[in-house]
Amino acid sequence: MNAQMLSDRELLNLYLQGNKSAISTLIGKYNRRVRDYVRMMVKDSDVADDIAQETFIKAVSVIDEGRYVDNGKFASWIMRIAHNKALDYFRSQKSNNSVNESNSGYNILGTMRYSEKTVEDNIISDQISADIRALVELLPDEQREVVMLRYYSDLSFKEIAEQTGVSINTALGRMRYALINMRKMIQEKKISLC
Repeated sequence: MNAQMLSDRELLNLYLQGNKSAISTLIGKYNRRVRDYVRMMVKDSDVADDIAQETFIKAVSVIDEGRYVDNGKFASWIMRIAHNKALDYFRSQKSNNSVNESNSGYNILGTMRYSEKTVEDNIISDQISADIRALVELLPDEQREVVMLRYYSDLSFKEIAEQTGVSINTALGRMRYALINMRKMIQEKKISLC
């Protein structure tokens, strides 16, 4: 019997019956997909590899404890774990309070990319990126998650809806409220973004 041809459910059943290689086959089936997804979110290959490994350790642990309910959606379940592990990583970075332009995920002054930057431009750019990242971290969890997935991971609203388990309208609404809240914070804190 070729293990590569078995469905996720069949591989899980084999594993639960004592076939330890079945879980390796199942992990191998989703390894690249999970790593690519996490790498897209965190923008760092080494960190993505660590998070992917944590994802599979968590999945095997849940399966071993008998807490996994097989509803035919193993792929969605493993991607959800990866997504949550990536969010945990961002939360841990929040506690470090070390944000700069290189790990913010994009160049806030991208419209100036054709002119030469001075030292002053770089300092301002770094400060604006840090200010925006700090504002994002102050948002409620659901709004912060949508902003991170949209702007830092470059996901579409459809992809965001799928990853977070909500409708597209809910994802759009969360983004709208996030932007409203960020504008209010910018005014209250008198932050200049130019």
